[in-house]
Amino acid sequence: MKYKLLTPGPLTTTDSVKEQMLFDHCTWDEDYKKITRDITDKLLDLAHVNKEKYVCTLMQGSGTFGVESVLSSSIGKDEKLLILANGAYGERMTDIAKHNKINYVMYTQDYNKRHDLNKIKDILENDKDITHVSIVHSETTSGILNDIEEVGKIIKNYNKIFIVDAMSSFGGIDIPVEKYDIDFIISSANKCIQGVPGFSFIIAKKEEILKCKNKARSLSLDLYAQWETMNKDGKWRFTSPTHTVLAFNKALDELIEEGGIEKRYERYFNNNRLLINKMEKLGFKTYVDLKYQSPIITSFIYPENVGYTFKEMYSYIKQRGYAIYPGKIENINSFRIGNIGEIYEEDIIKLCDIIDEFLKGVN
Repeated sequence: MKYKLLTPGPLTTTDSVKEQMLFDHCTWDEDYKKITRDITDKLLDLAHVNKEKYVCTLMQGSGTFGVESVLSSSIGKDEKLLILANGAYGERMTDIAKHNKINYVMYTQDYNKRHDLNKIKDILENDKDITHVSIVHSETTSGILNDIEEVGKIIKNYNKIFIVDAMSSFGGIDIPVEKYDIDFIISSANKCIQGVPGFSFIIAKKEEILKCKNKARSLSLDLYAQWETMNKDGKWRFTSPTHTVLAFNKALDELIEEGGIEKRYERYFNNNRLLINKMEKLGFKTYVDLKYQSPIITSFIYPENVGYTFKEMYSYIKQRGYAIYPGKIENINSFRIGNIGEIYEEDIIKLCDIIDEFLKGVN
């Protein structure tokens, strides 16, 4: 059964992106190395950074591999991390910290609330041992969009290293990385750039990635060693996901053809607001307030005392061409719908019509 993914990634890709994976490429080939160099160059352009000050490296694995690579490679044994968490992916950083024996403290907030800026100031004021601060930009647990610009200003006022997980936002929301003074920003091939799963990428200040030398707690996730090898001639240290790389390069070209991040954001935003409007008319309220809602994915709350399960609704929708997401918020009966990827207004309209049909059938 073929269906479109209304998820925050993996997501529905174009046929032209998928076609790139029909070619088998040698990892040592000069043409392939050039593709790797081209990708890192394009990503730096999307980040709006000075290429003398910032570098980009690619890392095999999912987005979590990229986050773990940064945390385990940049934070030394005598340093300390403050994790700002308001969702499962911020909380996952604590698991990474524990496994890598990283000294950390966490400031948690409700999943539908942003962090209190004054509270962040208080933590940094009272804990002088903190050297690094991490945050998730677009938290797909709930759909909330955190204010990395304002949070970053506070972090830099205290002269801390600023780490941003932009997994579900980079390429779909414009992030002026240098202007925001971000030290490390991490994203993934299968999100807003609309590639397929297989690797993550890290954009970092060159001076900070140089400080990672000999700090890594892992061989395969050693960020400095990966960058050093890739920087020499475009070669990956270990076997790379060649088919994913080729698909991603095409996806980058298609992002540019669409009109860049500005136009892609416009499509995502319009998809999202149309979805919210139509779903509210069907009786589904959003978990996150509209002013904090990202254009990536939305959590909807089940009305009380409904006579159906998520599994039943999911199956009905899937049989008619779309896949949505279960909820990920504890103690709240919810589900999520993403609108990134090769998704357009007609898809949102069709989805809501299918849900309307389902509700009429069970009521």
